[in-house]
Amino acid sequence: MNSDLLRIIQTSLGNVFQVQGPQGNRNKMTVVTASKPILHYFNSRGRMESVRWLLAAAGVEFEEKYIKTQKDLKRLKNDGSLMFRQVPMVEIDGMKLVQTRAILNYIASKYNLYGKDMKERALIDMYTEGTIDLNEMIIRYPFLPPGEKDASLAQITQKARKCHFPAFEEVLKSHEQDYLVGNRLSRADIHVVELLYHMEELNDSIVASFPLLQALRTRVSNLPTVKKFLQPGSQRKPFEDEKFVEELKKTFF
Repeated sequence: MNSDLLRIIQTSLGNVFQVQGPQGNRNKMTVVTASKPILHYFNSRGRMESVRWLLAAAGVEFEEKYIKTQKDLKRLKNDGSLMFRQVPMVEIDGMKLVQTRAILNYIASKYNLYGKDMKERALIDMYTEGTIDLNEMIIRYPFLPPGEKDASLAQITQKARKCHFPAFEEVLKSHEQDYLVGNRLSRADIHVVELLYHMEELNDSIVASFPLLQALRTRVSNLPTVKKFLQPGSQRKPFEDEKFVEELKKTFF
């Protein structure tokens, strides 16, 4: 069995454990399964999409409660669910987590996608922050005024081609290993692959110049959990088109 898949399965099995019976009889087992995480966000990518990717890669099933109206958002604000009065918010392990980085950090730690020691975690954080720099620009792109989109796309493409993708390509080249950190799957690999897919939607030729990143994408995409997430009908969200953006603006702005 693929070592990364085995590790994910072993970690996920932490949600099922043995509870000693009332008479101390350990031969009788009660199976306790943790409830699924619940994601509160719009029915769109935005800042929740990386959370979906990470949970899916870890093999974790999750539910989504979409914010469809101002009333839905107001309810979350008024009942104290949103500490800083904004989404995304994820209900997990009895907590209501907000702030995207905090959510991702918790999921990566819980499902063993955060390296084996502090040094690996520092590298994973560094690479993750690099993906966030570029992904934030991609997230904002569909919501820009038409007159600003060409300049923004040129800037995104320039950063990807000249800065971010060469940097990740060089990391893979430097150690000749299958994954970015410690030769094992981490959140950094998942975030980079997500970024590659998103970038390719904006410019379908850009990834071709980076063979090691292409290989990483293929490797991660072929993991059973990720392959399932990439299939039609999954909880992966499509690129926000003009119709969606207009409907969202009418509802919330």
